[in-house]
Amino acid sequence: MKKVLILGAGMVAKPMVDYLLNNHIEITVASRTIEKAEKLIKGRKNGTAVSWAADDHETLDILVASHDLTVSLLPYLHHVAVAKTCIRLRKNMVTTSYVSKEMFGLHDAAKNAGVLILNEIGVDPGFDHMTAMRIIDKVHEQGGKIKEFYSLCGALAAPEEANNPFRYKFTWSPRGVIMAGNNGAKFLKNGKVVEIPAEDLFKNPMLIDFPGVEEMEVYPNRNSLTYIDIYQLHGIEAMYRGTFRYRNWCEIMDAMKTLGLLSTEIRSFEGKTYKKAMARQLDVYPANMKEKVTERLRLENNSPAIIAMEWLGLFSDDLVQMNEGSNFDLTVDLMLRKMMLPEGARDMVIMLHSFLVENKDGSHEVIKSRLLDFAAKEDTSIARTVALPAAIAVKMLLDGKINESGVQIPTSRNIYEPVLVELEKLGIKTTEEWGLPESAKL
Repeated sequence: MKKVLILGAGMVAKPMVDYLLNNHIEITVASRTIEKAEKLIKGRKNGTAVSWAADDHETLDILVASHDLTVSLLPYLHHVAVAKTCIRLRKNMVTTSYVSKEMFGLHDAAKNAGVLILNEIGVDPGFDHMTAMRIIDKVHEQGGKIKEFYSLCGALAAPEEANNPFRYKFTWSPRGVIMAGNNGAKFLKNGKVVEIPAEDLFKNPMLIDFPGVEEMEVYPNRNSLTYIDIYQLHGIEAMYRGTFRYRNWCEIMDAMKTLGLLSTEIRSFEGKTYKKAMARQLDVYPANMKEKVTERLRLENNSPAIIAMEWLGLFSDDLVQMNEGSNFDLTVDLMLRKMMLPEGARDMVIMLHSFLVENKDGSHEVIKSRLLDFAAKEDTSIARTVALPAAIAVKMLLDGKINESGVQIPTSRNIYEPVLVELEKLGIKTTEEWGLPESAKL
């Protein structure tokens, strides 16, 4: 029986564990908290839970050496160290995280060792790559050319759960989601590079009607230009990757960023109320804090941003629940208390690819591909859509159906096609529309 080592027992691990165990693959789940690993295994005979900390390199060597393949579901900072161990011991590795520069630097070493380090095999990144490349390859095979490509994704509460002023609930720690708001963005439009500085990220979002949900906001997601090379779309005129949110998110986050509430500068909060912390940030007397924030932002008293900040507790007389930290830490702590998705509540993942294509005969058409996925009975949508592509790739590697080496992402047909076919059997699939008029493009 093939043996798989899974490092980490976080919120996306369960669907992977279930898939591999149900396919009669022996797995070991290694976690700092062994109880989390045991909860995933549920006493099944082909599963083992072990206690392991990410800084225990000696035990990592033993674990990697005794398994056929390693999956890292650890925080991304640990992936490179795990990859180096896998390369040295000539073992394949799978992660769902973005390829860092340090990870890509291991490409030649992995290739020379005959090892595959497969990254970005989750949902975004992952499912987005695979569903995009399926269309791109087909267009190119038919002699067509991609002129514009928009790729949008969002992990959100289902509509019935979008019932707070932010219209957002987190399926894991909000730190990563909110920290992304401190990034700038870069994309291609009409053949020209557009750069959005971090302070303007949430200004002027696109509005996109998503069938089955509602009209959504979209803001740009980091550097879209890198995907021109990844998808081999040289000569493309528009390349844009964006993030879906319900309406008002961008106004709220723009206001909070303007006020410095996403700042990472460390300061003391000892003895301060949220109102007094806000007053210090704005350099004003703490009385009538709501009105002063409204005036500073030049918003109406009942605007979505003011309502949301008041609901979060930023104008309250409650004591800040930390002695020291940043405004970012304060904001995230409040969100953790009030905005986590309740257990058993539904989340959803939505994705939209929109292509403008010039066909071989010179005609133009728009192709759209949509994913609308809701939580299953036992698993959140985000956990399923992140974990299952990786789990399927693990099984394919063990079965000898993937023979790549080096540091890779799932953009080749021999990876994406069988993974997508298996995902469709599990109910995760896109709906494609071909031959749409040019007016249908974003």
